[in-house]
Amino acid sequence: MGMVYIDGGYCIDRYESSLLEVLPNGQERPWSPYLAPERVNVRAVSAHGVVPQGYISQVEASRACARSGKRLCTEREWFRACRGPREQTFGYGAQRQQGRCNENHSWHPVVRLFGGTVRYLWGFVQMNDPQLNQLPGTVALSGAHRGCSNEYGVYDMVGNLHEWTSDPQGTFRGGYYMDTTINGDGCWYRTAGHNTQYHDYSIGFRCCATAE
Repeated sequence: MGMVYIDGGYCIDRYESSLLEVLPNGQERPWSPYLAPERVNVRAVSAHGVVPQGYISQVEASRACARSGKRLCTEREWFRACRGPREQTFGYGAQRQQGRCNENHSWHPVVRLFGGTVRYLWGFVQMNDPQLNQLPGTVALSGAHRGCSNEYGVYDMVGNLHEWTSDPQGTFRGGYYMDTTINGDGCWYRTAGHNTQYHDYSIGFRCCATAE
């Protein structure tokens, strides 16, 4: 199933979200995970073996969850699901195990695509270039790293893509394929203070729902 139950009375998507575009006639078609879904009606789905959606703002992620009868996870919900029932830093364990998750690559996709190493030269357009997450060795298919999980059965909460939470101050968690350490290790990774309409190649999301 697309969601799993978490102790505490809520469910969370098993996989990072991908999107379906909802057409005016009600039909649906896959939305490109490499394009920002601005001013497009999309809804979130949790599926194994697909490219998860990057390039998405908190605002659009929240709308996509709502169109599927879900919502963005609170920080507490996200953190609890990531750590698993044994409350481990990396979900699968207390210590990082190389290769378990999609993380800590030795090169940067923006540098590879545009050259240079000075981050302040990177602009919004470059950070949202569709080519970035299509470079080999960047974002992985959902669930491809089978060891990047815990007893709850959620995947890729560490690495692969940052994940928005519902924090109104604009917070995403978990790190992504280039970094899971700068702002905390594993499930403790937390980046705050972004505009909720901000988006770039590194940020995705998953949805939660209150258990009934």
